Amino acid sequence: MGAPHRARTALNEGGTAVPDADQVRNSVVEEALGKLDLDTKTRLLAGQDMWSLPAVPEIGLESLVMSDGPIGVRGVRWTADDPSIALPSPTALAAAWDPGLARRAGRLLAQEARRKGVHVLLAPTVNLHRSPLGGRHFECYSEDPYLTGAVGAGYVNGVQDGGVGTTVKHFVGNDAETDRFTVDSVIAARPLRELYLAPFEAIVAQARPWGVMTAYNQVNGTTMTEHRYLVNEVLRGEWGFDGCNVSDWMAARSTTGDIEGGLDVAMPGPRSVYGPALAEAVRAGEVPESVVDDAVRNVLRLAARVGILAGAPAAVPEAPAPVDGQVLARELAARGFVLVRNEAVAGRGAALPLDAAAGRTVALLGAAARDARVLGGGSATVFPERTVSPLDGLTAALPDGALTYRVGADPSDELTPADKGFELRAVCRDASGAVVGEGSLPSGQVQWIGNDLPAGATYENMASIEVTGAFLPRESGEHAFGTRGLGAFTLAVAGRTLWEGVQEMGNEADPFEAFFGAPSERARIDLAQGEPVEVSLTFHVPDMTALPLKAIMFSLLHLGPRRDADELIAEAVEAARAADTAVVVVATTDRVESEGFDRKDLALPGRQDDLVRAVAAANPNTVVVVNAGSPVELPWREDVAAVLLTWFPGQEGGAALADVLLGEAEPGGRLPTTWPARFADAPVTEVVPTDGRLEYREGLLIGYRAYERHGVEPAFPFGHGLGYTDWTYESLEVTATTARVRVTNTGTRPGREVVQVYLAPRADPSDSGRSATVERPASWLAAFAGVEAGPGESVEAEIALPARAFEIWDEEAGGWQRIGGSYEVRASHSHGDIRLTATLDIP
Repeated sequence: MGAPHRARTALNEGGTAVPDADQVRNSVVEEALGKLDLDTKTRLLAGQDMWSLPAVPEIGLESLVMSDGPIGVRGVRWTADDPSIALPSPTALAAAWDPGLARRAGRLLAQEARRKGVHVLLAPTVNLHRSPLGGRHFECYSEDPYLTGAVGAGYVNGVQDGGVGTTVKHFVGNDAETDRFTVDSVIAARPLRELYLAPFEAIVAQARPWGVMTAYNQVNGTTMTEHRYLVNEVLRGEWGFDGCNVSDWMAARSTTGDIEGGLDVAMPGPRSVYGPALAEAVRAGEVPESVVDDAVRNVLRLAARVGILAGAPAAVPEAPAPVDGQVLARELAARGFVLVRNEAVAGRGAALPLDAAAGRTVALLGAAARDARVLGGGSATVFPERTVSPLDGLTAALPDGALTYRVGADPSDELTPADKGFELRAVCRDASGAVVGEGSLPSGQVQWIGNDLPAGATYENMASIEVTGAFLPRESGEHAFGTRGLGAFTLAVAGRTLWEGVQEMGNEADPFEAFFGAPSERARIDLAQGEPVEVSLTFHVPDMTALPLKAIMFSLLHLGPRRDADELIAEAVEAARAADTAVVVVATTDRVESEGFDRKDLALPGRQDDLVRAVAAANPNTVVVVNAGSPVELPWREDVAAVLLTWFPGQEGGAALADVLLGEAEPGGRLPTTWPARFADAPVTEVVPTDGRLEYREGLLIGYRAYERHGVEPAFPFGHGLGYTDWTYESLEVTATTARVRVTNTGTRPGREVVQVYLAPRADPSDSGRSATVERPASWLAAFAGVEAGPGESVEAEIALPARAFEIWDEEAGGWQRIGGSYEVRASHSHGDIRLTATLDIP
């Protein structure tokens, strides 16, 4: 799938052949390459710092800058001084089942990148939801490779529409976080091709990405940065990828192994297995200089495409029309919300949308309604200029007096980075105590990596860093303060030193877990609501001379007064009993879903389940809003009137929630991954390696494929979502290449339906060919399309059936093999809701 791009020519008015932009760029690249000596070439393949490659003025090459994504563009500094638009999480984007919408999101991110001087976005993440325990699944799209590839291609096309590069990641087999730096993902040929490589292949074919990021892990015994077969033979050879291959940060470990394995750029720097080490390997005869030239050629081509190589036309000479980030973020959130349950309530119709008639009241319950979690933890973090919580959104949308709020239950009883009520700065001092740099902090979390330091501060001149400022308590009582991170600290509150000590490394194998893992409570102090106090956490900077990557990461932590959980729930119940509707917001925390570690179970943290049960018993019109990036257990789901999944909804999530609850917008999402009824039902629960190996024993049977094969009923099936109107499927016509599905909106509101087409091989006792003997799932998603219609209107979806849907990977036969036979084509509202079927015979 996907041949190498061929140069094209056009004719001018005089009939003379004119080379296209690709030809011109390639010519400029070759000319520039010819001017470089070996040391300069190898220097171009290594990061000069955390986020950039060096400039080479003599060939007109500017420094190429990269930045984390995928929901925003943070830039090169971990700071709120330069805020970023925060879009909904990738699971939310995939839930819209709309590649066109993903493309619009990508264009907005390109706009953000250009604003911040970023040339390459380190996104999208297209690893699969192999197991719901994957700690970083909020950053991936789906359990299904076809849906993942379609949405990912839309995203890549959108970012590159704006002239900014992407790095599709993590290539490949990085489907969990445990021991991700060293784990060997053991994957048989068929699932590797049909599941885990498939999204990358589709994106290369449909979007021609300018970059790919190789993962930390091994696949079948070979580290991905050194995987000649998967990178050189498959990615570049079979698929025709002509972009730049960038390592995940600190993944490159072997000078000769990486360059011969097809890795172009080793990040970050300045210490690297490339640069001088690579030049030395060439001079020693260990690496042919032609291999280095190939890598440099890919880097220069990327630079030419993003417009930073003199003489080469940028792929996008002018930026597209500007996009209103807040408006699009709000639309994306609502489009991704999935209404999985919406029952009729006595005396009225379905629970949602809410009746906004005058005099009707709403009780909003849950700590997550006030302090919403809008994005996942780890490298995906950005700092939006504003965040709209559910409480903010509903307060603005409802009449005065209609809304009551109670905490009810907090998803976490652990300390978290100092945030609400804190105004903090970081002050850097030298050994004499003189200030050498300072800057604002979005919270009590300091994360400076490489040159990401306040102006004037360096790792050499800093002896201490003080997080200091004021705290205005929201509640009276005993407040807890603590730290996260490694090193020596001094903590003071209200002018009193409460703790001095040293935190050493524990058993954490992943740096992210060490720095973002379990918090340490250090002291408690009684404070009064509304009375500000001074706070200070001083970190004593260690000697970092010998470290391969210079970084400072630590946090000032806080937890407000701990009230009795039963009392909080009782207060919420009383508010719910007095209201027409109770809306309970439940959530995960960054200790549940984050980069660097996997989940242990699927339970909601804290007493949130108890809160929902108690509120549902008091008010039959209870709506539960689930603020989680990936599946959680909902043991009370059949006891409440409605359940709305909002994922991590981005900065405008609360405004979008008000739109959807009050019927101003339709919850447009469909599940991109199956939600199990309980953890024990999940088909894949093994994410911890044994002796360094994580064996994908389940083969092709992940997600809905496994539920169907094993006869297990999930809580909510893949593709499920209710919307606010009803659809009748009228007709289905199929050919070997097309399915035509006619649907009618039989409800009372306009809406959007996602028509999903699944293939199921039909058993034929008389068939002795491959269709009867080859092992395949019972059914799989072949294609989908979104359609819109008003009440009473009919519309026809014409859906192309890709040839790959009828093929399997046959290692012995040397490639993809079409499997003929009889297929049942299912036009479905979800994987569990088949509306129409037709038989299709494939020769």
